[in-house]
Amino acid sequence: MLLTKYTTTNGSRWAVDGHFLPPSLNLSILLEMPRESIFQMLRNMSNGEPASSTALSVSKGQEEAPIDPNHEVWAAGVTYLRSRDARKAESAVADMYQKVYEAERPEIFSKSLGWRVSGNGEPIRIRRDSHWNVPEPELVLVINRHKEIVGYCAGNDVSSRDIEGENPLYLPQAKIYNGSCALGHGILLCEPEEIKDIPIRLKIQRANETIFSDEATTGTMKRTLPELVEYLTRELDFPQGVFLMTGTCLVPEGEFTLQIGDTVEIQVGELKIENRVQA
Repeated sequence: MLLTKYTTTNGSRWAVDGHFLPPSLNLSILLEMPRESIFQMLRNMSNGEPASSTALSVSKGQEEAPIDPNHEVWAAGVTYLRSRDARKAESAVADMYQKVYEAERPEIFSKSLGWRVSGNGEPIRIRRDSHWNVPEPELVLVINRHKEIVGYCAGNDVSSRDIEGENPLYLPQAKIYNGSCALGHGILLCEPEEIKDIPIRLKIQRANETIFSDEATTGTMKRTLPELVEYLTRELDFPQGVFLMTGTCLVPEGEFTLQIGDTVEIQVGELKIENRVQA
């Protein structure tokens, strides 16, 4: 099942498999429930009013990020060998990233609040005080209040590599700013065991030319998904659920940096988001 969110003439509405849910039902309410209860409820609602209904004036341009404003987005870092190597190359304390990669405890940090997240087709940004900025395509887990994985979406953890590389304590500034997080295009609801070896693709276009294109798979992740969820929720409660970015396996090489006007396309499994870099 695919959960999507739209702007309509009557406000934001969630839909499952292209059919609107009741106006009073949002993701926060769903994620208060056990996983099987969520799935059962949505199966019973999958034949509601089509999201293409002209009465609610939904169009392609009115798709929203699949998250509620109150939700938190967290992120795990250095979960892939490629990410470790990229961090070591940018940092003055490279051995720290090696230690994090090998450590029992993963790196987990806060990334964004729901109201700051960009959706498919919405802009992302690079910091004005940074000269080295990259997109980071990631599998993003959706977790309910019961610490159960209920599905995933595609994510872009836009990052300022020079700021983080200068000093690891600058990580929040390198990771958290307006336009630094994108999610979409919907949430694929599935059993946790189905989330394995998910292909991830990244394409960057500049002036209508592809300047970077690569792909990898979540099968190369060092950490397990349940492990990351356990550490995130070990001492934190999320009564209405939470999103967890699981790290990047694709990093543009060398000193590649995003520029205003670039278009970033990320595909995680069957889910795709496209965002243009704006000032």
